[in-house]
Amino acid sequence: MPVRNALEALTMRPTEFLRSPWPWRSLAYLIGGALLGFATILAVVGLLLAGLVLTVVVIGVAGYVATVLAGVAVARLERWRMRLVDDTVVPDPHGRPPRPGLRAWVTLRLREQATWRELGYTMLSAMVLCWGDALVVVGAVFVPLSLIAGPLYVHDSPLSVTVPLALIGFPLAVIMAYPVTAWAGARAAMARAILAPRLDDAGAKLVEVTQSRARLVDAFELERRRIERDLHDGAQQRLVALTMHLGMARLELPAESPAGEQVTRAHELAKQALTELRELIRGVHPKVLTDRGLEAAVAEVAGAAPLPVDVHIQLPDRLLSTVEVTAYFVVVEALTNVAKHSAARRASVTAEVAGDRLVLEVRDDGRGGAKPSRGSGLIGLADRVSAVGGTVALSSPVGGPTLVHVEIPVTP
Repeated sequence: MPVRNALEALTMRPTEFLRSPWPWRSLAYLIGGALLGFATILAVVGLLLAGLVLTVVVIGVAGYVATVLAGVAVARLERWRMRLVDDTVVPDPHGRPPRPGLRAWVTLRLREQATWRELGYTMLSAMVLCWGDALVVVGAVFVPLSLIAGPLYVHDSPLSVTVPLALIGFPLAVIMAYPVTAWAGARAAMARAILAPRLDDAGAKLVEVTQSRARLVDAFELERRRIERDLHDGAQQRLVALTMHLGMARLELPAESPAGEQVTRAHELAKQALTELRELIRGVHPKVLTDRGLEAAVAEVAGAAPLPVDVHIQLPDRLLSTVEVTAYFVVVEALTNVAKHSAARRASVTAEVAGDRLVLEVRDDGRGGAKPSRGSGLIGLADRVSAVGGTVALSSPVGGPTLVHVEIPVTP
């Protein structure tokens, strides 16, 4: 698996790490960070002084605005420099101005949260990080080179002292490759955490995406209801009628005759098909959920489970359709996993509304050790809950018990 950043490089074998370009890339990153930090100090001090001197006129405001926007330039340069120690590119969090021109650009930047985070990072870099970079570079480069070159410029000490120190300088230079790479990787990770785009940077776009996702969930749920209704009122009713006719024909024919045996077989197959269709309808969208709500639907699922399931659901009223459907299928999937994988003797389902969220828990006394990576349906369950803005937490130590904790917002 390829190494993508400096911190991952530290896990390589020593010989492989020292032959790799990561120590040199890290050193170049830190040298650039020190130079960029010192240059930032000079630039910010100059802009602040210019703004202070020119405050008596309106032009002074431009100096302060330029000081704020200096963080945008520093952050852009920092995202470019991070490629030295991290192959994953950090996207630019800024949006495009609504119209061309310097005024629109400045106005947008001053309103963006990313701009103020970048200003904070710039101040942090100038006041703390660049000094740390300089200290690490001095320790990694200047100190070993001073020891190695000691016999050449130290004349007031005997060679018996300077030569051993010079010999120590070589392994010291090799050892310092590790703290250099570690600091560079940690510094880049800190910069990424501050400068990478966040959810609140998306503004109106994020709101529109969230609304679009909600519309998709609602449309999907309406389609599920339509399919359930068509199956229930159409195919199921015809299959029920077919089963009844076959049953009546079975009574009219002698059971020992070839025709009677065929009708009996057809009757049994029709009943099996009807049972499977009802299971299919329940999987698409259970009618009891629409008619009587989550508590009744979960009770029906618990009653059909192959092990005892205790149900404790306390809801003040009916919830949103998407919330009830999501919670229902969480219970179905969780109890299916219990029956298939846990070897449990008993399970329980609890649900209540706490604040603005539905808190749902499914427990079992099985052997535990459930992991989403094993394909037990937990990833699909988490995706379903995430689609309505909820969260899923799993606790399943080896030996049990297993707890699936789900929280779903109950407000639109």
